[in-house]
Amino acid sequence: MFRAFFLTRRWLPWSILGSALILVTTWYKVELDVRINEWFGAFYNLIQKALGKAGAVTLPEFIDQLMTFAHIAGLYIAIAVVLDFFIKHYIFRWRTAMNDFYVANWAYVRHIEGASQRVQEDTMRFARIMEGLGVSFMRSVMTLFAFLPILWTLSEKVTELPWIGKVDHSLVFVALFSAILGTVLLAVVGVKLPGLEFHNQRVEAAYRKELVHGEDDASRADPESVRRLFADVRFNYFRLFFHYLYFDVAKWSYLQFSVLFPYIALGPTIVAGAFTLGTMQQIVRAFGKVEDSFQYLVHSWSTIVELISVFKRLRAFEARIIEARDAADPAAIGQR
Repeated sequence: MFRAFFLTRRWLPWSILGSALILVTTWYKVELDVRINEWFGAFYNLIQKALGKAGAVTLPEFIDQLMTFAHIAGLYIAIAVVLDFFIKHYIFRWRTAMNDFYVANWAYVRHIEGASQRVQEDTMRFARIMEGLGVSFMRSVMTLFAFLPILWTLSEKVTELPWIGKVDHSLVFVALFSAILGTVLLAVVGVKLPGLEFHNQRVEAAYRKELVHGEDDASRADPESVRRLFADVRFNYFRLFFHYLYFDVAKWSYLQFSVLFPYIALGPTIVAGAFTLGTMQQIVRAFGKVEDSFQYLVHSWSTIVELISVFKRLRAFEARIIEARDAADPAAIGQR
């Protein structure tokens, strides 16, 4: 999966330079997000000033703030569109590298059950998942590096936490606690899902294989065999649906109630009137960015489960390729 793209001379320009371009551009997007966060503070302070006294803010001042946001947001949109377009090409090159490797070794593995699925469907799914999951992970890490110092500084304005009292840089620890709570909760609740997803692909492959054989051989895919294989598919899906039911209850309950965490933490400070509306908006938004970065596993757990399943299948498939090549050419063992 990785060797074919990152360790093959043909794909080095895409794998190395492309990765560098994605990293730099993503960091620039995060910096624009930081500027937007600063704008929120200034804008809501302006709103508070305008609502506090008639005529304290002129219309040109108000419009100027909106135009500042439009400039930053327009640049962000342009960068985001171009970056997403490039990432799609980057990921497809990755899939192409995997496809080329598997096709070049097709003679060794064509007899393996589900080999065609590995080459066509699993490479497609791996590319699709990496496009979303890999990029979001990189963005989460960079967002954390950018917003964590901001939240660390803004936390100095928080007077105390409810029921606890004064804690230095308290919001950073509240965000970390929130993310750890959600991650542990979903890891425990969803512990069975990777194995079920993996088994699900096995029963799907067996069902599909029988149907494919039935296209060319009238003795295959008889109604009884098809019903039996589909019964296995149905049983596994119903079991998967059940486990996802309580997993989704835990996931969405946590995500909905975690929205209240920053406001609960800011409660004593808000009641004391210790900061302006603009500062509160900056704090809440920075807290949300840091918390979302810490919550990467929470937001992505279902996709990670799917990736684990695909990864296990492709890794096993590549191991079979290596075994078959070594058996056909023992001299290749010492060259690897």
